Amino acid sequence: MSQHELVLDTGQGSGAVSEGRRRRSRLGLVVTGVVGGSLVALYAVAAPFVAPALRRVCLPFVPATTAQVENVLRVLRTRTGTLVDIGSGDGRIVIAAAKCGFQASGLELNPWLVWYSRYKAWTDGVHRSTSFHISDLWKASFAQYSNVVIFGVPQMMDQLEDKLANELPSSAKVVACRFPFPTWVPESTEGEGIDTVWVYDAKTFRSDLHRKTGKTLLEQKSPPHS
Repeated sequence: MSQHELVLDTGQGSGAVSEGRRRRSRLGLVVTGVVGGSLVALYAVAAPFVAPALRRVCLPFVPATTAQVENVLRVLRTRTGTLVDIGSGDGRIVIAAAKCGFQASGLELNPWLVWYSRYKAWTDGVHRSTSFHISDLWKASFAQYSNVVIFGVPQMMDQLEDKLANELPSSAKVVACRFPFPTWVPESTEGEGIDTVWVYDAKTFRSDLHRKTGKTLLEQKSPPHS
């Protein structure tokens, strides 16, 4: 082989090696992009489900059972007006209530669940009588609702007692699922076990709140005993 042929062959070999390196580099960038994009998408989907667990009071998403939904509707069968489900999850309580004639709303922190609920309400034909909001229950006002449904946890129920007693009209009813309120006395219950629901009359717990508040104020104004 002549020196010219050797140089040409070496140049072609170097070019092939360089091309191979470029292809591997492009492949590496593609793989990195795919993996990075997948991680970002996974985080975007998972974060709304994980974030509530990082809050001081966690209200996790646990779908209502069929029996729970039926019990809620049963205790509200003579009621009308507006209804709100606190922590509405996938919207099944709100949608079922709307089918029974309520103007129903759901409050939920997880945007994916809110979007799914809106889609499900539309496919079920009740989108005009339902609304779903990405909302923190502690920042929302409940003054406009005549019926409240809550799937709470024990750590939040005492705080929620005060908030609802201060904001709800006296004609309202509150339905607690899975866990009862700590100091309120239910007017009735429905179901058993994890499917039990407790019904509370706002007239009763608002009266109790005003009595306690008045007693506290009276104690504060009373002069100390000598």
